[in-house]
Amino acid sequence: MSHPLLAAFPRLALLEGPTPIQRLTRLEAALGGQVEIHVKRDDLMGLGGGGNKLRKLEFLLADAQAMGADRFITVGGLQSNHARLSAAACNRLGLPVTLVLGRNVPRGDAAYQRNGNMLLDRILGAELVIAPEGVEAIAHATALAERLTAAGQKPYLVGSGGSSPVGCLGYADCAFEIAAQEQALGFAFDQLLLPCGSTGTQAGLTAGWAALGRDPRTIRAYTVLHPVEQAVALVAEKTAATLALLDLAARFDPAAIDVQFHARGPAYGMPMPAMVEALELVARTEGLLLDPVYSGKAFAGLLADLRAGRWRPGSRLLFLMTGGAPGLFAYEGEFA
Repeated sequence: MSHPLLAAFPRLALLEGPTPIQRLTRLEAALGGQVEIHVKRDDLMGLGGGGNKLRKLEFLLADAQAMGADRFITVGGLQSNHARLSAAACNRLGLPVTLVLGRNVPRGDAAYQRNGNMLLDRILGAELVIAPEGVEAIAHATALAERLTAAGQKPYLVGSGGSSPVGCLGYADCAFEIAAQEQALGFAFDQLLLPCGSTGTQAGLTAGWAALGRDPRTIRAYTVLHPVEQAVALVAEKTAATLALLDLAARFDPAAIDVQFHARGPAYGMPMPAMVEALELVARTEGLLLDPVYSGKAFAGLLADLRAGRWRPGSRLLFLMTGGAPGLFAYEGEFA
């Protein structure tokens, strides 16, 4: 059931209910037992392999339906989780979908080009368009949408990650969901940690936190894409737009937005030893699969902060597992 603040917005049911919060006690022990580590399992969603983008698509696809759209167009890299989940959700609706993908990661190996999310996109039957070299995927998709509109069709275009203000509503709702779970658990988390790519997840959470009167400093994101200054600016802009959409006078201080750079690695989508270590540690202590682009790098950031003594003993951390495990098959060469 939607929070009352979201009742006015059209929404589809793509999730099976609140995603669980689990405590990782074996991982805690392996790290010396200094803090409690919990995970919010947004990877555990039944549709299309699961992942955080389904929260955004609940609102985006409902908006597309309300506007009478006859095609959903979205963009991403070759291994885009958002593209995969868009294809799966559109199949459930019977809505044609076009995925415009760009080569924004400098990898040319066969596994990256053909396996992982690319394989699933083909299985899902999405129309795949690879943006020409030197042309951004969003520019290519915009031109396509304009041609379809001129021909009398009604395409609905969504940018990378579904991170528009409408898409951000999905993570405002997640903030409300976490608050309700905290109430049931009988405690509040000291820090919420997550990866930051297209910035919509952090912006939605920040908007939800602001609506609840909570401090956005308790949300720490690890950028895997943009430089810190750009990421903070985008999160602030999208948070403000989401609050405006909710018609809320809730205030937040953009200076309180916490984005860290030390887990980004050499470039977006490019692996690094700390990511491999984090991914293998979580897999071998808890049997859980992070992904190599987002949650694996963000968890490496968490481990670095923990080892640097950021949190006092006994702190309760909540890590957002955003999904993306299909991408592991595109990075097979990184794991011995």
